[in-house]
Amino acid sequence: MRIRYTPESIEDLRRLREFIEVKNPTAARSVAFDLLAGIEKLKVFPKMGLPVRRAPEPELIRDLFIGEYTVRYLLGEASISILRIWHNKEIEKDL
Repeated sequence: MRIRYTPESIEDLRRLREFIEVKNPTAARSVAFDLLAGIEKLKVFPKMGLPVRRAPEPELIRDLFIGEYTVRYLLGEASISILRIWHNKEIEKDL
């Protein structure tokens, strides 16, 4: 299973890291590492996230919760596309 990142998800990672880095650079690196390590687990366990019930195809669009963050992804046959990433205090990102 291959992991792909959408431009929006890359921008989400950048935005989250920059926000945390202002106050605590060490925490920013730790959060980024935890998110990427959690996402890598999808290669082995692609259905470990919960289905997004309001999605057009809930079994294919899923949310993975990593600490205080949500990773929304699209499950494909040969790849997983990371769609969006946000802190749980933020407003949920659109599909």
